[in-house]
Amino acid sequence: MRQRNRKGGAAIEFAFVLMVLVPMLLGTGAVGVNMVRTLQTVQLARDAGHMYARGIDFSQPGNQTVLTQIGSSLGLSTTASSSSSVVILSALTYVDDSACAGAGAASGTPAVHTSACTNYGKWVFTQRLEIGNTNLRTSNMGSPLTSGPTGVTVNSTTGKISQVDYCTKAGAVANFNSINPYSDVNNVVSGLPSGQVLYIAEAGANAWAVKPFVGATSTYSFGLF
Repeated sequence: MRQRNRKGGAAIEFAFVLMVLVPMLLGTGAVGVNMVRTLQTVQLARDAGHMYARGIDFSQPGNQTVLTQIGSSLGLSTTASSSSSVVILSALTYVDDSACAGAGAASGTPAVHTSACTNYGKWVFTQRLEIGNTNLRTSNMGSPLTSGPTGVTVNSTTGKISQVDYCTKAGAVANFNSINPYSDVNNVVSGLPSGQVLYIAEAGANAWAVKPFVGATSTYSFGLF
């Protein structure tokens, strides 16, 4: 009688243990997969930034195809609706007297900015390109303002902003002081040759979600060159 009453006890105990072990296993698996995806995102941002800073024109379809091959493990595609990741490329420059002169907003010899060069002494966007699912995330560095009287015109093909726009319109001004490697003292940037461009590559991808243990998140990384 005592043995008959104990039948099935081990199965019930095993079921209770599984209620704890299975969620732990799923959560651990999700965290592990997302760690790998984070490393892949870091590598994608690094590779994209290296190529972008060395003059690769990612407005060209062929170069975008190369980038999607690099980001294939993250599901990067030039078709936004089918892409599970995004690459955001930004070129920035510092507006000094030389830049103002190129925009026709300086006078004298040597050229000195005039009041028309409203972005003098500021960092501005000169190009913005987005490849992949642009709805996944926005840039942590901000974006050029393209609407209103102070908005700039971003070329729909090349992503470039004209020199007149980025020198005279507030919509081009960027705010990335937290990662800016150059100091600005009295409108003079130390160690930065006039006309030098900074390149920023950002990458983001959908993370693997296992609710309620790991929510719907995305991985992110950026590189400054």
